[in-house]
Amino acid sequence: MSYVKSAALDEKGFVILDRYEQSKDPKEWLDLEYVDWRSSGETRFAPLASANGEIEVNGFWNHEPPRTDKDGVWIPSQVEKAPTLTRRAQEPGANVGRCRVIELKPNDYPEALYNLHQDDNNRLNPDGSGWIVRGFFNLSDDADSFMVLREERFDPDTEIRIPLPAGTQLIVDTQRFWHAVWHPGPENRYCLITSWESGPQLDAYIERWNGTSEHESTPLEESFMDNAQNEVQRRLAERAAALASRGRDDDGPAMSEV
Repeated sequence: MSYVKSAALDEKGFVILDRYEQSKDPKEWLDLEYVDWRSSGETRFAPLASANGEIEVNGFWNHEPPRTDKDGVWIPSQVEKAPTLTRRAQEPGANVGRCRVIELKPNDYPEALYNLHQDDNNRLNPDGSGWIVRGFFNLSDDADSFMVLREERFDPDTEIRIPLPAGTQLIVDTQRFWHAVWHPGPENRYCLITSWESGPQLDAYIERWNGTSEHESTPLEESFMDNAQNEVQRRLAERAAALASRGRDDDGPAMSEV
């Protein structure tokens, strides 16, 4: 199938925008209503836009009628509490699907690697329309935390780590990348996540915010990465054995929103 994609994301699959001055905004995310939803670690979500304007975060294809991750319906009670976050999500002028704030509890590097997942953003997306990507706006100040991206789930040589101080703004093709956040803490991390449709509006927004894919990850000790990889394999083997004991097959990692 053929989709409209952003040239800025075409080569590397992500862009880093200029930092946002997060300290000037109120902490609206603390006032929102959250729901439990397992994703990349121990998480809760506060939706601003959902399939039908209700406080839930399920994939749009799990509703009637099923549809792709576009044309999200803004939730009045949440938008009223977070007008600044809503404005930021709408700023590109691109079609918005799901929009929500994630609350992530602290984790460690092996747990982040274990929770690496790909999203299923473009299920039911019509041929010839815009490819759906995700914006990540870090709200809390998590300078020691990293967005972890991998082209191949078990290949550390493909790993990209992007630090997440307050105001960090990323756009990522999360259907291309295995991704999760390594968040040492000690406080919960908060991030605004918005599904956007690629097209001229998003391209202009990326240009306006000087989007770049130029980035070099700070090296990690090889032994540290090896130990983390071994721990992931141990956990996966443990999971497979537990499922087998219940007569179930391990179909491998599920996409986070299936």
